[in-house]
Amino acid sequence: MESLVLPVIIQSDVTLSGPPQGAWTAADWEALPDAGDGHRYEIIDGVLYMSTAPSYFHQYGIKRFYRLVGVPAEDAGLAHVDFAPIGVFMPGCDPVQPDLIVVLAARADIIRDRRIYGVPDLIVEVLSPSTRAFDESVKLKAYARCGVPEYVIIDLAAHAVRLYALTEPGIYGLPATFSGDARVTLGCLPTITFRAGDLFDGAPDTTL
Repeated sequence: MESLVLPVIIQSDVTLSGPPQGAWTAADWEALPDAGDGHRYEIIDGVLYMSTAPSYFHQYGIKRFYRLVGVPAEDAGLAHVDFAPIGVFMPGCDPVQPDLIVVLAARADIIRDRRIYGVPDLIVEVLSPSTRAFDESVKLKAYARCGVPEYVIIDLAAHAVRLYALTEPGIYGLPATFSGDARVTLGCLPTITFRAGDLFDGAPDTTL
């Protein structure tokens, strides 16, 4: 099998053995090193992408989103909320490993056999300097094509939340942007709301 150099969209000097870009499959992904190697592997339209360990501030944003949205949603029995690394298999995304996903309780049957086989009701990605273009372009378009109803981008540099929602099949409209004291409400969990600034305030280290 030929040697693969991963795309420059996510910087790395790691070289893997595998099929040419555009031909990667879920079976190839299953054969990759597990998360213990410190990397996250994803396949979109047959192209393998890899990212490395994120910053503390990145993880803080995920933790806060889970505290503000995930905990009340799970406590109320409304949804299941999970973090990367976990494989999410959707058409053309086989798999991706979003930072955080929400699956409504009524659709829990897509969670099975160690993975998520279907479209989550919400996907959240937290921007890092090395993955910003990937999350804002490649993943945004891929999630729209897959029919993910809502896509949240947490922008650490801007201390802002951008919420995308499908306006028609395969297309997200312009995002609603929230920062500071603005309240964020998600379409899939309308009874849960949070202050945008609470995702960022109080972080002991905001280095990106």
